[in-house]
Amino acid sequence: MSERRTVALVTLGCARNEVDSEELAGRLAADGWDLVTDAGQADIAVVNTCGFVEAAKKDSVDALLEASDLKGAAGGRTRAVVAVGCMAERYGKELAEALPEADGVLGFDDYADISDRLQTILSGGRHTAHVPRDRRKLLPVSPAERQDGAAGVAVPGHGHGAPGDLPPGLAPASGPRAPLRRRLDSSPVASVKLASGCDRRCTFCAIPAFRGSFISRRPSDVLNEARWLAEQGVREIMLVSENNTSYGKDLGDIRLLEALLPELAAVDGLERIRVSYLQPAEMRPGLIEVLTGTEKVAPYFDLSFQHSAPGVLRAMRRFGDTDRFLELLDTIRTRAPRAGVRSNFIVGFPGESEADLAELERFLNGARLDAIGIFGYSDEDGTEAAGFDGKLAPEAVAERVERVTRLAEELTAQRAEERIGETARVLVEAVEPDGTAVGRGAHQAPETDGQITIGPGGGEPPRVGAFVEAEITGTEGVDLFAVQRAAAPGAEREPASAMAAGAAG
Repeated sequence: MSERRTVALVTLGCARNEVDSEELAGRLAADGWDLVTDAGQADIAVVNTCGFVEAAKKDSVDALLEASDLKGAAGGRTRAVVAVGCMAERYGKELAEALPEADGVLGFDDYADISDRLQTILSGGRHTAHVPRDRRKLLPVSPAERQDGAAGVAVPGHGHGAPGDLPPGLAPASGPRAPLRRRLDSSPVASVKLASGCDRRCTFCAIPAFRGSFISRRPSDVLNEARWLAEQGVREIMLVSENNTSYGKDLGDIRLLEALLPELAAVDGLERIRVSYLQPAEMRPGLIEVLTGTEKVAPYFDLSFQHSAPGVLRAMRRFGDTDRFLELLDTIRTRAPRAGVRSNFIVGFPGESEADLAELERFLNGARLDAIGIFGYSDEDGTEAAGFDGKLAPEAVAERVERVTRLAEELTAQRAEERIGETARVLVEAVEPDGTAVGRGAHQAPETDGQITIGPGGGEPPRVGAFVEAEITGTEGVDLFAVQRAAAPGAEREPASAMAAGAAG
């Protein structure tokens, strides 16, 4: 019998990275590796890095160094540490030279052969770190030609060639689909990759260069993966990509998401479908209708506004302004008054004036967002904005971040207080020994938008993965407190009477 090989996956960054880690886990498990959660008890630790902004890159380097410190530690078995993910793809050989503590730096092109790569490194060999390239050039310029031209191009989450004889617990149990996937936790919520890459050319963003051009997964692959996740006990799926509003444009149907969502909602076992990463400039009346009027589809809008001052948005190569954005939110809330809305904003962009900042504050005051992320501008390698004039001093950027963050915290706390008295359908994700349950309502995405704590009642506490009806009784920032009312077998969509009452009010 061959020696047992163990591997631990450490994931940083966004939900897309989490999906990629489960693809790597599936490929490794299919080739006989044992997955462990403790990096100190693994022969090899694989760190799935984030390369989006400086803070994320620092976290990735820290995680690699922390894993490297495990090598040779008493009571441990770690012999090698490998970097994968966005930072590894973006910097490749440069990262390998700057961080000799990592025994390997693997790019996306290595994912299909991840088992062989790790075995080589574990056996004392070296795998040459890749030289980064602009991945936008790997697919045809025309979206209509990309599906046929994608053969041989590595796109995490889109891999093909699943072996026919799979160990238990690996997708695809529900039929052929790509890629292999092994869950790394038992959470009742999981992300599903809808597409990869981005065709937008925002001047501050480097993601398209190392993630590539936009390419959709086929609906059959998405549906089969959703069915498999439901068989694993998942109750809520979150659709992720760099830009979900573009889904289907390379498959000949820009409205494909509107058709796919009802099909996902019909999957046995799934009770909530959530869509993330929506571009305001690409929102369509039909998509708003489906997101607010389809049973089991959460009326949730993760809208990438980034700013609202027209001059700043044009410099970012984005579209819209305060009034158009407020009109969009009014359209959404006319259909679903209790809809959840979140967004991120960049302050201190080159050339941003005090009047621009005041315009952003005007938008925030009128938008009534449930969750707000505020980020200070910093130059990113290879982006157009890095060469712009009009840069603000770091101290000025930090002051603006602090100022707008204070406003955002005040406004989101007020928005949370508006929900007191509402009844929320809560997906329970944890239950404390005293019976206190913690979960999320339809307006709250995992990790980013706060949570709902349901105090212990007199009866049997809810189980993890159950949906319960709870009345909101209090708040702390964006977090809510509630008392359980009854089990909730009904739909995710707001009752028509509540929607009508909200619209009338």
